[in-house]
Amino acid sequence: MQRAGIKLPCPAAAASEFNPYKVLGVSRHSSQAEIKKAYKQLAREWHPDKNKDPGAEDMFIKITKSYEILSNEERRANYDRFGQTDENQHYGQAPQGFRHFHDSFYFDQSFFHFTQSTRDFTDSKHLLRFEHYMNEVVPDSFKRPYLIKITSEWCFVCIHIEPVWKETVQELEAVGVGFGVVDIGYEKRLANHLGAHRTPSILGLINGKVTFFHYAISREHLRQFVESLLPQRLVEKVTDDNYLQFLNSWREENKPSVLLFDTVPTVPLLYKLTAFAYRDFVRFGYVDQGLTETTHILQQFNINTYAPTMLLFKENTEKPADVIQFRGMKKQIIDEFVSNNRFLLVPRLVNQKVFDELCPVKQFHRRRKYCVLLITGEDEAFVSVNDAFFDFASSNTKEVLRFAYVYQRQQQPLCDTLLKNEDMSPPQVIILERRSTAGKVLYRTVTGGWNGSDEDKHRLHEQLELLQRDPSFLTYDAMLPELNNEFASMFLIHWANVAYDYLSQMYFDLLHSNWREMMPIVSLIFSALFILFGTVIIQAFSDSGEEKPPKQKASESPKTAESSPNAENTTSRPPKKNFVEVTELTDVTYTSNLVRLRPGHINVVLVLTDVSKQVLLKKFAKEVYSFSGSQTLHYSFLNVDKHIQWMDTLLELVPNARPLDDEEEEGTSSCKRDYTGYVLALNGHKKYFCLFRPVFTGEEPDCSRSSDEDGGAARVRSRSSSRQRASALQIHHRLDRLSLWMERLMEGTLPRHYVPAWPDLDSIIPQK
Repeated sequence: MQRAGIKLPCPAAAASEFNPYKVLGVSRHSSQAEIKKAYKQLAREWHPDKNKDPGAEDMFIKITKSYEILSNEERRANYDRFGQTDENQHYGQAPQGFRHFHDSFYFDQSFFHFTQSTRDFTDSKHLLRFEHYMNEVVPDSFKRPYLIKITSEWCFVCIHIEPVWKETVQELEAVGVGFGVVDIGYEKRLANHLGAHRTPSILGLINGKVTFFHYAISREHLRQFVESLLPQRLVEKVTDDNYLQFLNSWREENKPSVLLFDTVPTVPLLYKLTAFAYRDFVRFGYVDQGLTETTHILQQFNINTYAPTMLLFKENTEKPADVIQFRGMKKQIIDEFVSNNRFLLVPRLVNQKVFDELCPVKQFHRRRKYCVLLITGEDEAFVSVNDAFFDFASSNTKEVLRFAYVYQRQQQPLCDTLLKNEDMSPPQVIILERRSTAGKVLYRTVTGGWNGSDEDKHRLHEQLELLQRDPSFLTYDAMLPELNNEFASMFLIHWANVAYDYLSQMYFDLLHSNWREMMPIVSLIFSALFILFGTVIIQAFSDSGEEKPPKQKASESPKTAESSPNAENTTSRPPKKNFVEVTELTDVTYTSNLVRLRPGHINVVLVLTDVSKQVLLKKFAKEVYSFSGSQTLHYSFLNVDKHIQWMDTLLELVPNARPLDDEEEEGTSSCKRDYTGYVLALNGHKKYFCLFRPVFTGEEPDCSRSSDEDGGAARVRSRSSSRQRASALQIHHRLDRLSLWMERLMEGTLPRHYVPAWPDLDSIIPQK
């Protein structure tokens, strides 16, 4: 029987066919810069997201592996000598199995491994759940960055990044980087929360902020990605010119200073991660021993160059408080070194966080901490007193005692609470013990005050010895307020730094991100800008339309009114924004607009004259415009020059609706009632009306004023003379409060005046 013609590739032959130099198109003598440049060009060209060629993915993997070999000097030398590396024996094989006869036939060996899990121990150890991520990983991201891989059980492409991921975990986890793995098949909620919708994906997490990784997956790129997540100004470069300034800033910064001496030109990642973890407590500087600008500082502190050296300085800038020198420094050693020295010998209490760390709440007797607090001032007069307290604290060797000081002006509430029992002024020394996180403390003021003399030091020493023998020595208790944050004024600087980091990251994403992922964000930004500018433009045109005076045309009449019989009273069309359809109430429209008005409907009628017609109609339309959307309200106007008897008859039917001055003028005809500006809300079905009397704001009182302050001379003026004196501004202001009256009308809170029947509208008074 003839065997099937399946040809398996020979590993040796496959290895010989793979040549990383040929893949990248560089020679064996090319520099690292040339190799990196060629890799970037090929990676952009063959990236599977941009190149739709069926072989783009395989070619991209070969390009990545080639760069990984040639960018590592050791692995490159190994390949140049022996023609192979520890991994290249697999490069000749198809990365997803092998192909049989036709390129379209796909075969994957892992398909038949039903009982064997594809996830190795590294991934299982770092698996994340939503609750674990929110409760532990996110808070921890404020102390160290995280790399999170998004994968799934059936992601065959994920298999090819496993070797690189495993090496990256082994390398970066040792220096303090956190790792996590999210299985999108089991943790869909967490994947959606992170914004990851495809596998494989790698993202970074720092300070609770998620950033996606968009480069080719290699150890070097992942390492650079982690460094890019860290803030820019964590470690300061220190030379002979600025080392004194760096060390002497302990008083302003209220932090110890750490200097790392090493021969490499760039700051090691381990040191950057340590600086990020302890950035709130310690300042970090880096000294490159290979520079000629650091010769003096190396001689000053007698630094040996055979191993990295760390010096920690506190108040004394001439002599380090602690030193470590170790070849191949480990994270555990550096963490212990910095953690044990994260406070000055006598730190200043600048905020509540420092107070909580320095003087923790008593948990049980063996961990009891006593805080010796100096309340002092910032003036020159307190310098000698403060120095004496520093000298006393420097000689302390007992771990149970913590020394600190506060400026009374900066922490006034705290000082007032501790000094309230006795009439004391700074400087004073207080011994206290915290009993609860709510602020309860036991304390006692050192007798005799504090002047920094030897007698004061001896007295303080005796009282501290007595306290350790008898804890009941602290006789007072108090509830301390939360400390003021003295660095709050630096918020703008901190905000500017954060904004700079955010804009830098945004620039990075726009340049290097996959545009398919960035399109939703870009679309959202442009949509918001379009809506914003569109609203501004519409509002600008609308405002300009309101402010522009309407053009007067003698031949046109507004929709809200009929033409005035006077030739000089030219009409104008009101702005469309305040347009309200208003009809005149005449003997023709009277029955349909009032007597036979549908149940539940109200006709709002404006009372005017020929003279005030144009002014009042515009003001009326503006005041009732916001209510014009109601289907139950109709708007009309009544000309009292024609139908004044109807108004008199209507008000006579309801005596309590008549103005008070009408009763006083009863029987006299010297002054007719001026109804200009009155508004009636007529309910034709239920036969009642609500009355709005105008608000007079003119300078000249007339006979229509209903106030009791009007004199008799004002009441006897004729309506014709008042019409001549009333200005357009006075007439316009009669409807100033109409919108408030309309609101009460819609609420149903206005008084209603019922009539037995509506009077006829037949009589027309001839105009004079």
